Amino acid sequence: MYRALAESTVFGAKKIADRFIAEGVPVKGIIALGGIAKKSPFIMQMCADVLDMPIKVVKSEQACALGAAMFAAVASGYYDTIETAMDKMGGGFERSYEPIAENTEKYAKHYEKYCRYAEMVEKDTYN
Repeated sequence: MYRALAESTVFGAKKIADRFIAEGVPVKGIIALGGIAKKSPFIMQMCADVLDMPIKVVKSEQACALGAAMFAAVASGYYDTIETAMDKMGGGFERSYEPIAENTEKYAKHYEKYCRYAEMVEKDTYN
């Protein structure tokens, strides 16, 4: 049951990433932060496998505040570019997950089914 819930959540994330890509927004990797990213290697590996792209987990517990501080440092003129601010102020990553080819192939088949079922439910719900 837990695995099915986890897969459905991750497949939903893939649906979102696929839409970005279809609309011309390149998605080359994922940066994750917070609870699940820090506490569940199982879910994070599943995400990397389903999305078929690397995922990096931010080291900082306050990544959003740190990002805001970086932009403020650039806006105030303390640093010239956001890249410089990131280099000087960034906390880096504590862990990364790479897709495992064998898992990626299996999940791709499950994802196709998920998409078909989702389409059936959406048609049934809105007709």
